[in-house]
Amino acid sequence: METIQTSLGQVNVASIIIFFVFVAITLVITYWAAKKTKTTSEFYAADRSISGFQNGLALSGDYMSAASFLGIAGMVSLKGYDGLIYSIGFLVGWPLVMFLIAEPLRNLGKFTFADVVAFRLKQKPVRIASSVGSLMTIVFYLIAQMVGAGALINILFGLPYELAIVIVGLVMISYVLFGGMLATTWVQIIKAVLLLSGATFLVIMTLANFGMNPITLFEKAAAKYGDVVLSPGGFVTNPWDAISLGIALILGTAGLPHILMRFFTVPDAKQARKSVFVATGFIGYFYILTFIIGFGAMVLVGQDVVSYFDKGGNMAALLLAESVGGQFFLGFIAAVAFATILAVVAGLTLSGASTLSHDLYVNVIKKGKTNEAGEVKVARISTLMIGALAIFLGLTFKGQNVAFMVGLAFAIAASANFPSLLLSIIWKKFTTKGAVSSIITGAGLSVFLIILSPTVWVDIFHNESAIFPLKNPALISMTASFFAGYFVSKFTKEKGAEDKFEDEKLRTYLGVGSE
Repeated sequence: METIQTSLGQVNVASIIIFFVFVAITLVITYWAAKKTKTTSEFYAADRSISGFQNGLALSGDYMSAASFLGIAGMVSLKGYDGLIYSIGFLVGWPLVMFLIAEPLRNLGKFTFADVVAFRLKQKPVRIASSVGSLMTIVFYLIAQMVGAGALINILFGLPYELAIVIVGLVMISYVLFGGMLATTWVQIIKAVLLLSGATFLVIMTLANFGMNPITLFEKAAAKYGDVVLSPGGFVTNPWDAISLGIALILGTAGLPHILMRFFTVPDAKQARKSVFVATGFIGYFYILTFIIGFGAMVLVGQDVVSYFDKGGNMAALLLAESVGGQFFLGFIAAVAFATILAVVAGLTLSGASTLSHDLYVNVIKKGKTNEAGEVKVARISTLMIGALAIFLGLTFKGQNVAFMVGLAFAIAASANFPSLLLSIIWKKFTTKGAVSSIITGAGLSVFLIILSPTVWVDIFHNESAIFPLKNPALISMTASFFAGYFVSKFTKEKGAEDKFEDEKLRTYLGVGSE
C-alpha cells in the first residue's frame, strides 16, 4: 500500500477560514434578503424575480450535492468506468425536465408541484397525498446530507460529529427562516460558482501531471490497475439493476420537490426553459470534471489510500486536492464541499416548509382561506420544524451507512411524484382517486422494496440474501404507480376534472392566467 501522508482529520486552518468567509457572506445576503421577504410570493418564490441564467446557476447549485461531488469521484476512483453510470443518470434527467416539465410547471403552479397535480382535481386528498410523497423524498435526502455533513466536518475540521450537525442545522435554518427563497437562491449561486471553479482548478492541476491530456491519465490508470477500470461491469453487474437505477436517476430528477420549486422563481415559462438549459450545461460540465477527478485520484493517490480513509471512496477528491495542491487547496475544496451541503440542505428545508405551510396548512386545514402574514408565519414555523428534524435525523443516524438514502429519495421521487405530475398534465381522464392511488402506491412500494433489497436487507440487516433482488426499486415501484393511476382513473370518472382540462391546456401552452 502507498504511504499515507495527509493532513485529513487534522484541523485545517485554510478550510475553516474559507468556510467562515462563505458563511459570513451568505449571512449578509440573508440579512439583505430578509428586508425583501414579507409576502408569500417573496418567501416561497423570491417574488418571481430571478432571471433564467441566475436560476440555472441556482438549479445546478441545488442539484450538485456533496454526494455528487465526493461520492461520484470516489466511486470512479475505486470502480473506474462504472462510476459514470451515476453521473450520466443524474444528467440525463435534465432534458426531460426541460421539454416535459418546466413550462407546464411554471404556467400551472404557484409555489409547489402539488399546485400542478391539484390544478383540476379535488384539492384536499391530492394535496395530502402529494405532501406525503414530497416529505418522504425530502426526509430521505436530508438524512443523507446531514450524516454526510457530520462525517465530513469530523474528518476535515476535527470537530465532534454532533457539533458539526448542530452548526449545519442552525446556519441552514437562518438562511431559510429570514431570507426565504431569495437568500436560498443566492446561497445556491455562490456555492455553484465555488464548486465549479474548485473542481475546474482541481482537474487542471491533475491533468498538469499528464501533459494536460486525459487520454494519458486513462492509459496510466489501465497500466496501474488493468483494463478492467476502463470497461463496464465492475460495479453494476445485473442489467435489470442498471435499468432500475437509470429510471430512478433520470425520472427522479423530474419529481424532486426542491428542484421543481425553483421553476416558480422565474417570471415566465421562457425563463423556466432557459434556466433548465443553463443548468444542464453546468451540470454536464461538472460531471465530466468528477470523472477526471476520480481517475486522477485512482492514479495519483491510489485505490488503497482512498479506500483506507473511506471504503466508499468519499474522500478521493479531497486526497487528490492535497496531492496536487497541498494543504491550502485541500482546505479550499473541503470548505466548498461543506458549503455544498449547507446549500442543498437549505433548499430541501425550504421545500419541506412550503409543503407543510402552503399545501397542508393553507389548502387543507384552512381550505385556501388565509392571509399573507399568517401563511408566511406558518412557513417560518415549518422551517424551524424541518430544521429541528434535520438536526435530530443527523444525530440519530450517526455512524450508519446512509449511501442508499439518496438513491431511495430519487426512487420515491420517480415513483410517487413523477407519474402523478405527468398524468395530471397530459391525460384528460386522470381523476383525484387515480392521483392519490398513484402517489401512495409509488411512495409505499418504493420504501417497502428497498427494505427488502440487498441494499438494506443484506448490507444493513446482515441477512444472507435479499427477498427483493434489485438494489433500486424504481423499475417496479414507478411502473406500479403509473398502473395504479391509470386503472383507478379508468374506473372512477370525474366530470369536473375533465371539463377543466381544456382550461389547463390553454394555461399550459400559452401561460394564460399564470402568476
